[in-house]
Amino acid sequence: MTASSANPPIVGYVTPLSARPGQRLSFRISSIGNRPFTARVLRIHCADPNPQGPGMKLEPVALPLQARYAGLEQQVHPGSCALAVLPALPAGPGLVLRLRCKPTLLRDDVPQVLASLQDEYGAGGLALVLNQQELHVRVLGTAGGVARDLPTGLRPLQDRWQAVQWRVDGQTGHVQLSLGHVAVGTPGTGPAIATQAAQVMTGAPLPPPTRLCLGALWQGHPASGFNGLVEAPTLHAVPAHPSGSHPDGQPERLVAAWDLSADMHAQRIPATDSAMPALDLVNMPGRAVRGSAWTGRNQDWKQAPAEYAALYFHADALADCGWQEALGLELPAGMKSGVYGLEVDNGSGKDTIPFYVTPAPDGPRARILFLAPTLTYQAYANHARGNYAGELEQRIRAWGAYPHNPDAVTRFGASTYNRHKDTAGISLSSRLRPILTMRPGYLTFADPRGSGLRHFPADSHLTDWLHEKGYDYDVITDEDLDEQGLAALTPYDVVLTGSHPEYHTRRMIEALIAYREAGGYLMYLGANGFYWKIARPGSAPHMLEIRRAEGGIRAWASEPGEYYHQLDGGYGGMWRRNGIPPQVTGGVGFAVQGAFEGVGYHRTPESREPDVAWLFQGVDGDTFGEHGLSGGGAAGFELDQVVPELGSPGHLKIVAISDGHGPTFRTVPEEILTWTIAASLPRKYEGVRAHMAVGLAEQGGGLFAVGSITFLGSLAHNGYDNKVSRIMENCLTHFLAAAARQRERGPK
Repeated sequence: MTASSANPPIVGYVTPLSARPGQRLSFRISSIGNRPFTARVLRIHCADPNPQGPGMKLEPVALPLQARYAGLEQQVHPGSCALAVLPALPAGPGLVLRLRCKPTLLRDDVPQVLASLQDEYGAGGLALVLNQQELHVRVLGTAGGVARDLPTGLRPLQDRWQAVQWRVDGQTGHVQLSLGHVAVGTPGTGPAIATQAAQVMTGAPLPPPTRLCLGALWQGHPASGFNGLVEAPTLHAVPAHPSGSHPDGQPERLVAAWDLSADMHAQRIPATDSAMPALDLVNMPGRAVRGSAWTGRNQDWKQAPAEYAALYFHADALADCGWQEALGLELPAGMKSGVYGLEVDNGSGKDTIPFYVTPAPDGPRARILFLAPTLTYQAYANHARGNYAGELEQRIRAWGAYPHNPDAVTRFGASTYNRHKDTAGISLSSRLRPILTMRPGYLTFADPRGSGLRHFPADSHLTDWLHEKGYDYDVITDEDLDEQGLAALTPYDVVLTGSHPEYHTRRMIEALIAYREAGGYLMYLGANGFYWKIARPGSAPHMLEIRRAEGGIRAWASEPGEYYHQLDGGYGGMWRRNGIPPQVTGGVGFAVQGAFEGVGYHRTPESREPDVAWLFQGVDGDTFGEHGLSGGGAAGFELDQVVPELGSPGHLKIVAISDGHGPTFRTVPEEILTWTIAASLPRKYEGVRAHMAVGLAEQGGGLFAVGSITFLGSLAHNGYDNKVSRIMENCLTHFLAAAARQRERGPK
């Protein structure tokens, strides 16, 4: 394979995403043409390639690395499937596979394997293939190893449940196939489907298969994946007698059957009998999805698991690239906590793979913590926006920015803001794959007034500000917070968020609230944060799941009855619908969205009250933030507001608001009931604007919320000498001093 816009010359990922000194990181790297590569570690301060900004600041770090590493070009094999290793079967007798299926992408020019009875790597056996909307029987490994497809004339229906019976005579290779009607649990699905039947001759006996694969052909990895749902698979051994029973009256013998509603979170489904083989799930098929029996009377799969006994396969699903390790890095004792990257260079190209160094548990701690919103980065991982060609591509070249965009590089899977090929929303995202959008220099938009950064590179505006201002700080990731809970936050006086901390588990939300209520100081430096509830299982920590239930700003909507996660059984959707609106955690919550453009703030009368006036010490005039590397202004793109009845703390005061946003800015759906009725009581400074708010709690602790995603992009203006930067410094200084006084007073 040669390098191209769709194939980076060198690319990789790391697992885990963070480690503390003394722990080890594993880098999985693909180098085109097996070219050897060099590597070095960089401390990432600023990841913005805009020549009008501070510039990329990637500081080399001396670590003991080899002079050169062996390169290996590694492949990607997408497609979810289910694989069973069959018990030894006698030669001669036949097999019957029965299942129900619901194809979701018949009009596809790529053949899709619904099921296969095969050998270990698909060199021999038979497969049922959807090709040009017709079922074919594929004979594997004939004619010098080339498969042969035999048309059956059977044409399944799109988006309808159908019963499939596939009978194979092992002695003659004679195949009988039928498609039949399935009675479903909800009315209005159309008339009964007339049974279709066909027979084909393969021309050769079928050696006893050793594998059953559902949803793909297994070649040591999934291939020719199916798009659609499968339920109730059973495999039977039968005599090769046309009557379906042995002359002595012996019936079919059940070889394997599975309850697909069992262990919904698991990636191995046990058989209904312990003597039968389990089904191993590859690339995490969708579960907790509506089966044919779904009635609509139960919305929670845990209340009616039999109605959700289906697997949803996608040919483009990718849960783990499964690459070999190319480089292992043990972090040395004393390595400073921060944001780092491993730069790898094979002569044809470079890649910088970010990772995080967290503080040693028994080592010194800074007073400031940056909580890197890595689960939000993962939810947006490889977001294909369809905006790469043209102006954005030209800007990337002109600035020497990160060159690879998911619009062109599609082999590493897309984001939860995209859809699968069959148009179903992508609800599962993995970090065990290259994440192109999480790279220094990655541009999201061709921003005419700024850099067009989001997420990882946008948050480097904060780390660079901390670096330039001389603040010592530690870093942990969302995963660290989810695994450690409140204990991850308690050592710190002040916790800083990134520009868009949107995705959280319940443990993360509870830890942040508990930290603040126990006297901690939180600076929420973005907007649209604490918004979506996700599942992240301990058994698969590299995965996250989102069910986009019941409203909110959504790139797609979960199907009715599919609002509960497969990975933890919890209700999905917005935290607002789960009883913890964003205002409870961060003081403000999502209210307005518009184009990637920003304006400034102006101060409110409350900002001059003595208990909050310190925030504006040294800030002249009533306006600030009319500049910035994100949309040209500190208040833009997505905006948050204070709403007391949704949980904004009573000590919080709105000290600045934005005005004059363009015509693209609109109130978000959860804020309205109809076009004339708001979803909540009238609020102070309502409408299309951001709220900046600050307050100190009587029992100790404080909260600062900027109410805008683009705020951090305004810090670097004029060499960090500007009103936004001064407000940040005032707040951080004040919070640190207040925390120090609390420590001196000791516990109440």
